[in-house]
Amino acid sequence: MIENHIPVQFSDRRRRFIDRLTRRVVTASGVGILLIMMLLFFWLIWVVTPLFSSPSLQPVSAFALWQPQPAVAIGLNDKWGWRIDQQGMARFIPLSGEPAEPALQLASGPVQAALTADKSAVLLLQSDDSVKLVAADLTTDPRTPRWTYPLGEQPLTISSQPLQHPAVARISDDEWRVAASAGDHLVLAQLRRDQPAQIRTLNSAGSDQLLLSPDGQLLFALAGDLLRVWRIDADNITLRDTLTIQEKPQQMVLLSGGSSLLLAGPSGIGQWFDIASASGPHLQFIRHIGATQPLIVSEPLRRVFATFSEQGHFQLYASKQQGPVFSQKLAPGISLAQFAPQGDGLLTEQDGRWQYYHLHNPWPDFSWRNLWQKIWYEHYPEPAWVWQSSAASDHFQAKFSLVPMVAGTLKAAGLAMLFATPLALAAAIYTAWFMSPALRRWVKPGIEMMGALPSVVVGLIAGLWLAPRIADQLAGVLLLPFALAATLLLCAWGARRLPARWRRRLCAEGREIWLLVPLLLLVSLLCLWLAPQLDRALFGHGLADRLAQGHEQRNLLVAGVAMGFALVPLIFTLAEDAIFSVPASLGQGSLALGATPWQTLSRVVLPGASAGVFAALMIGFGRAVGETMIVLMATGNTPVTEGGLFSGLRTLSANIAVEMPEAAAGSAHYRILFLSALVLLVFTLVVNTLAEVVRQHLRQRFGQHEVQG
Repeated sequence: MIENHIPVQFSDRRRRFIDRLTRRVVTASGVGILLIMMLLFFWLIWVVTPLFSSPSLQPVSAFALWQPQPAVAIGLNDKWGWRIDQQGMARFIPLSGEPAEPALQLASGPVQAALTADKSAVLLLQSDDSVKLVAADLTTDPRTPRWTYPLGEQPLTISSQPLQHPAVARISDDEWRVAASAGDHLVLAQLRRDQPAQIRTLNSAGSDQLLLSPDGQLLFALAGDLLRVWRIDADNITLRDTLTIQEKPQQMVLLSGGSSLLLAGPSGIGQWFDIASASGPHLQFIRHIGATQPLIVSEPLRRVFATFSEQGHFQLYASKQQGPVFSQKLAPGISLAQFAPQGDGLLTEQDGRWQYYHLHNPWPDFSWRNLWQKIWYEHYPEPAWVWQSSAASDHFQAKFSLVPMVAGTLKAAGLAMLFATPLALAAAIYTAWFMSPALRRWVKPGIEMMGALPSVVVGLIAGLWLAPRIADQLAGVLLLPFALAATLLLCAWGARRLPARWRRRLCAEGREIWLLVPLLLLVSLLCLWLAPQLDRALFGHGLADRLAQGHEQRNLLVAGVAMGFALVPLIFTLAEDAIFSVPASLGQGSLALGATPWQTLSRVVLPGASAGVFAALMIGFGRAVGETMIVLMATGNTPVTEGGLFSGLRTLSANIAVEMPEAAAGSAHYRILFLSALVLLVFTLVVNTLAEVVRQHLRQRFGQHEVQG
């Protein structure tokens, strides 16, 4: 084997010093880059790790209540708790264990109570069947809490018959809706301060429990094993659903937002919510969540609830999780419990005592399973992979599935590589092996200059100029690759049948490019102009308008073409250098032995350059996976898993760029975006590592062949 080595006889002390210094600087720079990569890797892990921390429950304080009557409602914030007992006596109690405030008679007992969905107000149904609405004001003056009366201090009469099972909802700042059972019918009242009550009745005998949705537009009435759902509008009330439950429910609880209904029966707790149908939304059973316990309490702001057994077994659940997310043994005999407004505290009452706990459960809906498996979200017809991190509604159920972005990343990178690889490798092979040296000195720098074009400019051109033109000429665009391939094959077939004199004149020393380039341009123009014209003449509409699945103007095809254009210079440069770097003696020896140029290329040059060509493809794939601006501007940025060539998509990198500025620091959304960056980094490292292993194997294999040759 002949080595490409030029011996250097000149050496002195200054040259040796410069060589040692350069070697150390390069080594230190390489180590520094590795350290920075490791630092970035561990920083991402540090940001993401809290997502996987387990919930915890720590007791803070316990104290006696000195009130003999059991409570009908309790509540709390970070400093105060409040309590209303069966006789209508209310009291504020410091959670620190300090002496409580004097008790205040809010209503004449015995009373029944119903809390609003956000646990901010309590409707008290008095013994004379009048109602009074009270609210604990714990924020105006944290040192001196007080009771307020949103509808006035005087009780309101909404029915002349005995009432039971009250329910209440706040439908506006100064308007409330109250429901109660009155024997053989239900009473529904619309209440405003200092205004007469608007009272309506519903025929529904024997209701055991009533619930109003947070906006007051749905009324759930449970009577034995029969569940009725009414739709309440300004003008009328419609019985929307009548469902017979297989097992008689013992309890009925609404989760935050009022979309998920929990029915606790002998076999466990079932989750129900509305599913759209041809006749409108209807309540449908979704899944079993956990075992039924005597006490079920939900959080006011998150879709989290807890169950308490008589033996004190506490289990914490989240609406998107399978089974309990946390369990702990507490004191037995808990009769009442309530979550803090932010879900960071828990107050329990048993045997005339209070116990206050600090609850650490910042991300109840997150789990590794939720990132990758289908989840049945509220109002969705079936389980799905969904990414939807925010919405206008305060009760929005966040959806954090990385599958749509991973699928979009792989689809965009795969199509871009499918577009760029044939062009780049063919150009590299022709430039390095067949093209004349004089022409190569012009073509190679010209293609490499394409790589200097910023990706944001490519994305802008693709989104504003290329996308509408592809939509208008879709038939020609799809036909173009086949037409070009057929043209090249026909040219090769025709060149073999030319007389030897013409073949030497036209194809010698790379002159065929002057014939092929105009011919390929002519075929491209004919495809892009003639095919759409014929398509519209035959069918009346363009191909994009006739697609059954629809056509989005900014789609995977546009992104693949634009990203492929950006990848061609990178893959071409590396592959061309690898092919051109194969020792000339190998090719010359093969030609001298009688091999044709194509045989020499396929059996000698390409195997010798395979390691470099493979590295070029892997570097191009890594660039495609991490590309941000092109896919952000050319794909519609829609996070969907399904969809083909003419549908939008969103990639991991584009998702991070779009949503990171709006994510609240430290939130689940913020940390999941960092987790997606970590997934992207790990994926890139794994692919590059495998690529390096394969490249070293190819280099070793064909290097041995060269030595043997």
